[in-house]
Amino acid sequence: MAADFTLKDENGASVKLSDYRGKVVLLNFWATWCGPCGIEVPWFTEFEQHYKSQGFAVLGVSMDEDGWSAIKPYVAEHKVNYRVLLGNDTMAQLYGGLDSLPTSFLIDKEGRVAYPPHIGLISKNEYVNEIQCLLGVHPGAPAPAGANDTSASLACPAK
Repeated sequence: MAADFTLKDENGASVKLSDYRGKVVLLNFWATWCGPCGIEVPWFTEFEQHYKSQGFAVLGVSMDEDGWSAIKPYVAEHKVNYRVLLGNDTMAQLYGGLDSLPTSFLIDKEGRVAYPPHIGLISKNEYVNEIQCLLGVHPGAPAPAGANDTSASLACPAK
């Protein structure tokens, strides 16, 4: 099982990973100063928009030491449409210490980490393939713009 946690969102509301049980979750650890993270943010915004109605959610956990004073302007400027939470060292330890950012985990509907963590920047297509697999979406189904190579065979995690 993915380690459960409770963190605050920008409005001060407590958010628990277990609240998302029954959904596929892309749990992304990032920071505003992280260049590769900035490449992923628009992808994750597209994924949230494209797959939300199919039982998918992105949770962005910012590891910015400056907290919300750094995060809120970034989120507004980049029109982030998914839930952003403020992480901490305790949270980082739950997920292996987070030696690098970005680090992302795909969590299945049962709350299990479905694939090895993605450390650093990976291809948009790899995310799309894994998300579609976990959602049970046919590999040839329409995907967000810029993720056209969905013809690759999928290796879904064993149930």
